[in-house]
Amino acid sequence: MNIAVFASGRGTNFGAIIRAVKKGRLKASLSLLVSDNPKAGAIGRAKRAGVKVALVKREDFASKNEFENKIIEHLENEKIDLIVLAGFMRLLSPELVQKYKGRILNIHPAILPSFKGGHGIGDAFNYGVKVTGVTVHFVDEDMDHGPIIMQEAVKIRQDDTPESLEARIHKIEHAIYPEAIKLFIEGKLEITDRKVKILA
Repeated sequence: MNIAVFASGRGTNFGAIIRAVKKGRLKASLSLLVSDNPKAGAIGRAKRAGVKVALVKREDFASKNEFENKIIEHLENEKIDLIVLAGFMRLLSPELVQKYKGRILNIHPAILPSFKGGHGIGDAFNYGVKVTGVTVHFVDEDMDHGPIIMQEAVKIRQDDTPESLEARIHKIEHAIYPEAIKLFIEGKLEITDRKVKILA
């Protein structure tokens, strides 16, 4: 199975996936990193790990459609079976989602459907909830939406800062994202009526 990871930033989840592949936990080929940001830390991680990089900048294209067509070209060239979003800061079009329906995973640093968007950790912290967490889900046409594969709660402590909370959430992300990917690779995820069943 060929995997493409999409990342716009530091790529810490990408790093966790690289480690899981190297250790043999994920029986798949990490074939491609797609990034829209030439300054993304994920690009350096990819180069160090020998993962092919496709840098596709939105500003180089007249339309979102042309931008995504270039991405699809890279995906098809590498015969990608699974797309893993790891801090990719652009919404995918319904057309791209449909093309890879049931084959795109995302991780979000909150317990969805609460605190959607690009600031899940800070939004939960500022709202004052006592519990937040991490969600891994299949991607559909809506933002931070789609059938949920797994979630793990993280309690917000009295002495937490946004930074300390973020560090604990990232630790959980790095543990459960490879696990969710492993379930997909092994064919153990079944979507029925918008719910995910994990097969034995």
